[in-house]
Amino acid sequence: MAQTPTSRGRAQDRARVAGAQDHEVKYESTKEGVSKDTVKKAVKSAGNSRKSVEAEIGRR
Repeated sequence: MAQTPTSRGRAQDRARVAGAQDHEVKYESTKEGVSKDTVKKAVKSAGNSRKSVEAEIGRR
Protein backbone atom coordinates (compact mmCIF):
# COMPACT_ATOMS: atom_id res chain seq x y z
CA MET A 1 0.00 0.00 0.00
CA ALA A 2 1.33 3.44 -0.91
CA GLN A 3 2.08 6.05 1.71
CA THR A 4 -0.02 9.14 2.06
CA PRO A 5 1.70 12.02 0.25
CA THR A 6 2.84 14.86 2.50
CA SER A 7 4.32 18.26 1.85
CA ARG A 8 7.29 17.66 4.17
CA GLY A 9 9.62 16.43 1.44
CA ARG A 10 8.53 19.20 -0.89
CA ALA A 11 9.38 21.92 1.65
CA GLN A 12 12.80 20.41 2.30
CA ASP A 13 13.44 20.18 -1.44
CA ARG A 14 12.55 23.85 -1.97
CA ALA A 15 15.12 24.87 0.63
CA ARG A 16 17.97 23.42 -1.46
CA VAL A 17 19.55 24.17 -4.83
CA ALA A 18 20.78 21.10 -6.69
CA GLY A 19 23.82 22.36 -8.58
CA ALA A 20 23.76 19.38 -10.92
CA GLN A 21 20.13 19.95 -11.94
CA ASP A 22 20.09 22.32 -14.90
CA HIS A 23 16.49 23.41 -14.36
CA GLU A 24 17.18 24.41 -10.74
CA VAL A 25 20.32 26.33 -11.68
CA LYS A 26 18.44 28.06 -14.51
CA TYR A 27 15.59 29.04 -12.17
CA GLU A 28 17.94 30.46 -9.56
CA SER A 29 20.01 32.34 -12.15
CA THR A 30 16.89 33.91 -13.66
CA LYS A 31 15.55 34.79 -10.22
CA GLU A 32 18.80 36.42 -9.09
CA GLY A 33 19.67 37.96 -12.47
CA VAL A 34 23.07 36.27 -12.76
CA SER A 35 24.64 33.64 -15.01
CA LYS A 36 24.29 29.89 -14.49
CA ASP A 37 28.03 29.68 -13.89
CA THR A 38 27.75 32.16 -11.01
CA VAL A 39 25.03 30.03 -9.39
CA LYS A 40 27.09 26.85 -9.79
CA LYS A 41 30.11 28.52 -8.20
CA ALA A 42 27.94 29.80 -5.33
CA VAL A 43 26.56 26.30 -4.72
CA LYS A 44 30.06 24.89 -4.73
CA SER A 45 31.44 27.46 -2.26
CA ALA A 46 28.42 28.04 0.03
CA GLY A 47 26.71 24.65 -0.06
CA ASN A 48 23.29 23.77 -1.42
CA SER A 49 21.11 25.73 1.01
CA ARG A 50 19.05 28.22 -1.00
CA LYS A 51 19.58 30.98 1.60
CA SER A 52 23.35 30.43 1.59
CA VAL A 53 23.49 30.44 -2.21
CA GLU A 54 21.47 33.66 -2.42
CA ALA A 55 23.70 35.29 0.22
CA GLU A 56 26.84 34.18 -1.66
CA ILE A 57 25.49 35.62 -4.92
CA GLY A 58 24.71 38.88 -3.13
CA ARG A 59 28.33 39.14 -1.98
CA ARG A 60 29.68 38.94 -5.53
